Amino acid sequence: MERRIGEAQFEQLKGTFKGKILPAIHPDSVRVRLISNDIIKALQRGLSHERVWSDPGYAAEGDFMVDEARTRETLAALMDTPPGKWHQDDEILDDKWVHQSRKEAQERGSRPTTQHLEGLNWEVLVVNEPVVNAFCLPGGKIVVFTGLLEHFRTDAEIATIIGHEIGHAVARHAAEGITKNLWFAILQLILYQFIMPDVVHAMSTLLLRLPFSRRMEMEADYIGLLLMASAGYDPRIAPRVYEKLGKVAGDSTLKDYLSTHPSGKKRAQLLAQAKVMEEALTLYREARAGRGIEGFL
Repeated sequence: MERRIGEAQFEQLKGTFKGKILPAIHPDSVRVRLISNDIIKALQRGLSHERVWSDPGYAAEGDFMVDEARTRETLAALMDTPPGKWHQDDEILDDKWVHQSRKEAQERGSRPTTQHLEGLNWEVLVVNEPVVNAFCLPGGKIVVFTGLLEHFRTDAEIATIIGHEIGHAVARHAAEGITKNLWFAILQLILYQFIMPDVVHAMSTLLLRLPFSRRMEMEADYIGLLLMASAGYDPRIAPRVYEKLGKVAGDSTLKDYLSTHPSGKKRAQLLAQAKVMEEALTLYREARAGRGIEGFL
């Protein structure tokens, strides 16, 4: 279901941005596809078992029947950043998925639980819009807006962001969010019987949904850092990218407390920790020496 949802959203996006999708031979399309291919190959090495994946194709425009109202809601959900409250416990780099994957592989002597990555048809789409955004939908569908490319011009900067977005797909954050929201809906129905609906909504948003979202963002930061390093891109670039992204987005100290994302400064600090960066630099040095490390995820 997770993959079908991602593919359906991808088709809707292609219909929504018809006429604004850059052709496959456009320099920006070629560049983004090559960088994405590097990250995907690094992901293949990071998972400790052999798998043959095809290079990511470029999504062509076509004629699609699109529910415009539903598509607008989808886009709003992808780009919206509702207010929330920062929890001090979230001020750690969440690499739970990576450690759990490694632990399961060691205990069972088998590959990590990554069936959701099997047989993906990876596709890349570059949209000519001044939006500073990119995302990877479930099913391996990568979308990058030209507004992002205008602010982040080097390959390493772009690899940082694409690695982060692929990290969301690797850790199944979309499915995790769907499951979490189902429990929220049940909890809200119960609480509606006792207190005002608007109070319930505010409580669930402030206390539960947003801290969970921030943890997912930091987990994707960590996975993305390892992926870009294994792909041969200098991971020391990543903290500067998140600081810059924060400035572009109008970052402020208040955003640490009122956002689903940690501030750019906070994300940079977490990734720049000696233990975290040294792990990434080891992958980077081996990749540059032509000796890619397998099984690091």
